[in-house]
Amino acid sequence: MTFENILVDNSNGITTITINRPSKLNALNRVTIQELHDAFENLEGDKKTKVIIITGSGEKAFVAGADISEFADYSIEEGSNLAAQGQKILFDYIENFNKPVIAAVNGFALGGGLELAMACHFRVASDNAKMGLPEVSLGVIPGYGGTQRLPQLVGKGRAMELIMTAGMIDANQALNYGLVNHVTPQEELLSLAEKIASKIMRNSSVAISAGIKAINAGFKDGVNGYQAEIEEFGNCFGTEDFEEGTTAFLEKRKAEFPGK
Repeated sequence: MTFENILVDNSNGITTITINRPSKLNALNRVTIQELHDAFENLEGDKKTKVIIITGSGEKAFVAGADISEFADYSIEEGSNLAAQGQKILFDYIENFNKPVIAAVNGFALGGGLELAMACHFRVASDNAKMGLPEVSLGVIPGYGGTQRLPQLVGKGRAMELIMTAGMIDANQALNYGLVNHVTPQEELLSLAEKIASKIMRNSSVAISAGIKAINAGFKDGVNGYQAEIEEFGNCFGTEDFEEGTTAFLEKRKAEFPGK
């Protein structure tokens, strides 16, 4: 599949998606959001892909925000539809994706860019990264899940301050807040993400998918996360990966998971 605004590369089980709009600091527009959805949809059943890394092109920005020019004249209804559609086809889609998704934040991650990073399962950042949700400075609020995911990650008080001040934090502060898992020099960012991905790939992809479902369940209203864990735990017992993993353990050898 050919894309206009993203690059997709697969190597050794890791698929790297690069948002490639450097002249716009990789800002998200409707086309890019749709292309990202299409790319993830293609990868969902791709047996060659075990882990996905998403990053931005160049050295300045992961994603510097949404493309404001596209929605500056929207009505109330159009604005609501914009948020609902974006959440459905991309941000919620990534959060609930059946394979691990790592955000490699290589510069500015602002507005929709930070929301995209937060939708990923976890984040690593370059030491020059800057993150924030500046939407209130434009007379609007985050609309792609930012008001929900930020407090889940950093706590309500810090999220309130970041959103109300429209401020930015640097990579080390993001690490201190728990917004990112690791900070590294920019030239080592992708290699760090790939190193973590390689560790993930040693394990059962079926169990990892079940773990994603169980963890996410605990953050959904009206869903009993403990019950979701029980169900996913039980389901694992019916998989070939469980049989291989337990057999390998008892035989004191390395497991070779079939991913079934």
